[in-house]
Amino acid sequence: MTQDLNQLTNAELKQDISVHRNNDEAFHEALQVLMSRRDPNAITYPYPYDMADPEREVEAILRERISQIERDQAID
Repeated sequence: MTQDLNQLTNAELKQDISVHRNNDEAFHEALQVLMSRRDPNAITYPYPYDMADPEREVEAILRERISQIERDQAID
């Protein structure tokens, strides 16, 4: 790889991933850099297949998120 992936912006990294989607090594290298930039305090949700009742649990997550957005918009 001729460029330092750590110097790229997230948008540039996503473009690089798209361009190199058929090159496993370049794809994974850029993806690792992008993933390393995630906020460690971000809310994470379980994968639906790991849930006991995925339909009901995903619906509850979405309803809560919609309510949160509506509350935030009411404050603004």
